[in-house]
Amino acid sequence: MEEKTNQFLGEGQIGRLMRSYAVPCIISLLVGALYNIVDQIFIANASYLGSYGNAANTVVFPLTVIALAIAVMIGDGCCAFVSLCLGRKRQAEAQKSVGNSIVMVVGCSLALCAVYLVFSDPIIAMFGGTVNEETFRYSKEYFFYIALGIPFYMFGQALNPIIRADGSPRFAMASTLAGAAANIILDPLFIFAFKWGMMGAALATVLGQVLTAGLAVWYITRMKLVKPARADFRMDAGVCRKTLLLGVTSFLSQVSLVASMAAVNNMIRKYGALDPVFGQEQYAQIPMAVVGIVMKFFQIVISIVVGMAAGCIPIVGYNMGAGKRRRVRELFTRLLISEAAVGAAALLIVELFPLQIISIFGAANESAYYTGFAVRAFRVYLCMVVFACVNKACFIFLQAMGRAVSSTVLSMVREIVFGVGFALLLPVSFGLDGVLYSMPLSDALTFVIAFCLILWTYRGLEEKMVELPI
Repeated sequence: MEEKTNQFLGEGQIGRLMRSYAVPCIISLLVGALYNIVDQIFIANASYLGSYGNAANTVVFPLTVIALAIAVMIGDGCCAFVSLCLGRKRQAEAQKSVGNSIVMVVGCSLALCAVYLVFSDPIIAMFGGTVNEETFRYSKEYFFYIALGIPFYMFGQALNPIIRADGSPRFAMASTLAGAAANIILDPLFIFAFKWGMMGAALATVLGQVLTAGLAVWYITRMKLVKPARADFRMDAGVCRKTLLLGVTSFLSQVSLVASMAAVNNMIRKYGALDPVFGQEQYAQIPMAVVGIVMKFFQIVISIVVGMAAGCIPIVGYNMGAGKRRRVRELFTRLLISEAAVGAAALLIVELFPLQIISIFGAANESAYYTGFAVRAFRVYLCMVVFACVNKACFIFLQAMGRAVSSTVLSMVREIVFGVGFALLLPVSFGLDGVLYSMPLSDALTFVIAFCLILWTYRGLEEKMVELPI
């Protein structure tokens, strides 16, 4: 029965399979990204919050990414492992991975929630929340309620790729859509009607996450291809290791982004204080608020890019497991072309329409300094976004093929060596502009390495199939 259910991954038309799996994944990730983005839009347009609330949202954002990093490590690792197992007809291992992954995400989410609640003040300070008193106050209020929702957020995010691996990408998309829709409805109600401020924005987000997590729990009891039994929830060190190894790239790509954002936020705080304009108390929060908006736009682009690549994980894993390398090669080619096209479209938008993007985030309520810095930030920070898109596709595709080490090393070089390194070094010579230069330089240099890995991957897919350990 199982073979008849999933063998289409090794036989169906590649383009059709890409669309059927990637589109729901893109929508799921876009909707997931909208949680924080929608919060920031409504916060920015609330006159009683403004750029202070915007800056607070930017401070807390990396802390939600840490939770996401752990969740996707478990979820994407399980998705890749299950897909490889199904391609090799190892049903029992696939079921064990799902059961163990559910236990892992529950345990990790509760632990992270406790850490956030106990150490909230130093954590907020670590991510630049002390830029001024108002920003710190808003950050604390927002972070407290977001931390309470961490277990629901992580559970929903981890189960999303597992549900896709089970052959239900549309349900994965629908569950995320439902939560985001609830957030969009509740945000204006809580922020504008009830005047709950940062607490209202956070509560709207958490209630949406609770709905998504509830739908994931419902699906677990009705899984199609992989139906874990009670015994599959007993922890197995070997299965956990294999699952996490395949998901470690997703983890590092997210958590290293946190390190990069922490470096950027602190450099903004440090060198903004030395700037003749942003060194003034009433303007101190502007650079942090603006860079946060730029990163939100970039998050939308990356959600599309990652969705296209991550949606292909079950297809890649099954065909690698079944030894069908020609199909994997064709899929890789289509994916790279698509990712480059997304990057080109994003580049045109940020270079031609920065003012229109800024206006969505309440620029009408801000000073000319806010607008001027925002235009420059969009055009400089994202000028190499095409390379960024191709790099991300390369990370995830290698992961899906089972080449976790290559994928992990490339991701670490981009986010830690280049991302953190340039964010710390360039401002020494170029001040606030150095922070903006750090991202395009990192993406350009990473692409040089990624291009070599892409050529190596193509050559490998031409060789005789070699069994990959999983």
